[in-house]
Amino acid sequence: MTATSPIALEPATILGALPTPVVVVDEARRVRYANPAAEQFFGSSATVLQSSFLDHLFPPDSPLLGLVNQVHRTGLAVYEHGARVDSHRTGSSVVDIQVSPMPEVPGCVTFMLHHQAIAQRMDHQLAHRDAARSVTSMAAVLAHEVKNPLSGIRGAAQLLEQNLATDDRELTQLICDETDRICALVDRMEMFSDRRPVPRGPVNIHQVIDHVRRIAQAGFASHVAFRESYDPSLPEVWGHRDQLIQVFLNLVKNAAEAVEPHGGEITLATSYRHGLRLSRPGSDDRVHLPLEVTIQDNGRGVAEEIRPHLFDPFVTTKRGGTGLGLSLVAKIVDDHGGAIEWHSAPHRTVFRVRLPLASDGRAP
Repeated sequence: MTATSPIALEPATILGALPTPVVVVDEARRVRYANPAAEQFFGSSATVLQSSFLDHLFPPDSPLLGLVNQVHRTGLAVYEHGARVDSHRTGSSVVDIQVSPMPEVPGCVTFMLHHQAIAQRMDHQLAHRDAARSVTSMAAVLAHEVKNPLSGIRGAAQLLEQNLATDDRELTQLICDETDRICALVDRMEMFSDRRPVPRGPVNIHQVIDHVRRIAQAGFASHVAFRESYDPSLPEVWGHRDQLIQVFLNLVKNAAEAVEPHGGEITLATSYRHGLRLSRPGSDDRVHLPLEVTIQDNGRGVAEEIRPHLFDPFVTTKRGGTGLGLSLVAKIVDDHGGAIEWHSAPHRTVFRVRLPLASDGRAP
């Protein structure tokens, strides 16, 4: 009986497979290494992180900085459970922190962050799928059960108008105007009932985002300062260009309406993320979604009362709003096999859209 030969594994391979963020910093608190999970946690690529100092990532009173200083000073590992970590990049998180010295690399320490809200993040990430399915079913019902009777109501009002005095005609005109308004709303809903496959191909996501930014700056977001943080090495997205423009135009418009008239900022960012795979509805296949587009604003945040139903149709706090913008975003992203993750707090609301790669001219 022969002994099983040990498998040769590179440390980087093992670290890359861990779902826990792992970061190495030197005595100057400069990041020297960040695994893929750390990239996802901080919302930045390893290249960007490795040119950063912890002081740029966390505020001075962060418990993480204190623990890193303690390990540098004593050379002993420390562990803190349930620490609230506020990051300039990721907002507030509750994590377990483990910081250890690295005797093999003098002057360096490593820390791990065990996120306690993974389930909550995945709920946010996948909530759009149920919303997309529900709004599609609703659209089909509205088109048949509402629009057709409205045509009859409008026709009856026009017939009545012929035999009424001038003063009374204002009422029939009001009926016609209101039926026209409701029909226009139903027309908008009908786009949700289109079940035809989305024609997709390779799309340069940076051209899409730049197009959206220029439209926004020329109109509804002329009062907003835009900041950009792009990964120029990103491969192409597998998608439909015009529909992707619609997705990001809606998200940027929401961000522009959430910020104050003065001092409003919207940050547009792209990055490559490892490790997220989602199952396709009705299939055992799992799709890889490494391409991420982030829309971040410094506005008032999403109102608490609508958070559980954010992607549902007709949910809005805007005066005169229809509440269909995010429902449309949900449908288009779902049609692309993508996912949405969002987080909101005062002065920091982030929507992350994850999309599949274009691979040899076919869906991955």
